Amino acid sequence: ASMEVVLHYRPHQTDLIKLQKFAEAAVKEFPIRQLPRFTPWFPNDLYRLPLKPKRHPPVISCEEAEELKQLSTASECIVGSPDYDCTKNLLEFQSNMRRGQTLIQAQTVHRPVNLENQEEPPSNGKQKLKRSWSVSLPSAKIKEKILPLSQELQNNLERLKLHVFYRAKWTIEQSICNNQTLEDIWIKLNRLIKRNELPSCNATIQRSVGQIWIFCDILYCEYVRNILRERLSLTDKMNLLVHKFGIIFSL
Repeated sequence: ASMEVVLHYRPHQTDLIKLQKFAEAAVKEFPIRQLPRFTPWFPNDLYRLPLKPKRHPPVISCEEAEELKQLSTASECIVGSPDYDCTKNLLEFQSNMRRGQTLIQAQTVHRPVNLENQEEPPSNGKQKLKRSWSVSLPSAKIKEKILPLSQELQNNLERLKLHVFYRAKWTIEQSICNNQTLEDIWIKLNRLIKRNELPSCNATIQRSVGQIWIFCDILYCEYVRNILRERLSLTDKMNLLVHKFGIIFSL
């Protein structure tokens, strides 16, 4: 049987004899070498294993086996009982739960927490809140108060091709705290977040650099900034920073 071979070569390869030999060698069948029989490098003796357990296996008496059998039978009866209801104490299976209501919201409704007296600073105002992170829960009531984003911010988002659900960061420094310490601001900020007054927010205090970082969705950033200015008595502007894009807005 004949075979047509097309050989591609570089312009500087002008020796046709070498090219022909190269092509002939390429189409030759590969030699098949008979592999030698496998010989293990360890002694293959199943009757003389080098590893043996130091202790004998435990022995279970007939009385103990019968006792274990009775216990397993009793536990099977309990599990198979028709009166057992695994959803009895789960909030999401309660009859008064509305469709679409989340478990977090249900816990918030059924287990109110007194937020007024938690972690209040003492009369001298010198307490240092140990917590370094604070996270808000979702709240449907707050979303009704959110106004549309300003035209300037919308233009910046369109120019940078950023979605409104990108996370952004406000930074509080000592210079805008209006005669308050950073620890005082941190305690007040924790109260706001616990009361779910700052939607989509989580915050952290960076004591090593003297800053408080508030992260939120861009959709709520102007609302969050206005609440911070009003409730924390902050002065001067704050810069809104987005990772990899830098400062995109000031308010």
